[in-house]
Amino acid sequence: MPMASISSIQAGSRWTDPADHRHKSHGPQAIVARACFATGSDVQCSGGRKSGKQEFIRAMRILLVEDDSLLGKGVAAGLVQAGWAVDWVVDGLDAEAALRTNSYDSIVLDLGLPGIDGLTLLGRLRATKDSTPVLVLTARDTLADRIAGLDAGGDDYLVKPFELTELQARLRALLRRSKGASGPLLQRGRVVLDPASHAVLLDGEPVEVSAREFATLQALMMNAGRVRTRSQLEDSLYGWGEEIGSNTVEVYIHNLRRKLYADLIRTVRGVGYIIAADDK
Repeated sequence: MPMASISSIQAGSRWTDPADHRHKSHGPQAIVARACFATGSDVQCSGGRKSGKQEFIRAMRILLVEDDSLLGKGVAAGLVQAGWAVDWVVDGLDAEAALRTNSYDSIVLDLGLPGIDGLTLLGRLRATKDSTPVLVLTARDTLADRIAGLDAGGDDYLVKPFELTELQARLRALLRRSKGASGPLLQRGRVVLDPASHAVLLDGEPVEVSAREFATLQALMMNAGRVRTRSQLEDSLYGWGEEIGSNTVEVYIHNLRRKLYADLIRTVRGVGYIIAADDK
């Protein structure tokens, strides 16, 4: 897929768009996103969550920092299709504000940004001991530029133009490494999850799960041995501006236990949920 081919993004993709951000200040209150949908070759945005029965995949949460509108929309839509919640900002100051108030599984970072350039932002991030994986996405293609991006704290470096499928694959690899997984498949107990094909197997047989059930299961499996609070799971499932029901996570957990097996996901009362690291 070409790097900014919005016409090839399938209808129904959803992400959060920076077009409504207020730039008078750059604190947390400055981050006001709106929900956007790819409909054929057009991009439509609305002020709130789309009603109806359509469901959108939310497996891991990505911060996209890209000031090019066309490229940003194409990348955001493609990442949503690949199974991630995406928050998109267009300058370094808004990215700093987003990172102060949100947790992300990975960051896709352009270098040539207004406000604060990408290398400065990356340096500040690493100075705070934040180890969030960062994929540098830039048109700067010399060897010196690549070395500078990696030495500043970047975990990977992708030069524009690029194939969207390669970006997706590199992000999957970064997420695996950050969670201590070497292979592409996640396995716990009798359950195998394939992030690339969005398949779930129980004892080798496919199990049909909804998009958000898949995202909930993936978040727990990638953090096996660590308790995930309801708030942390909601962050993996939803982008900015999306309404969250009071018991949605509990519903997804209940459904997964019913479809898989009850002991896979354990409740830590008053804290959250966990899949044991030794449940192999």
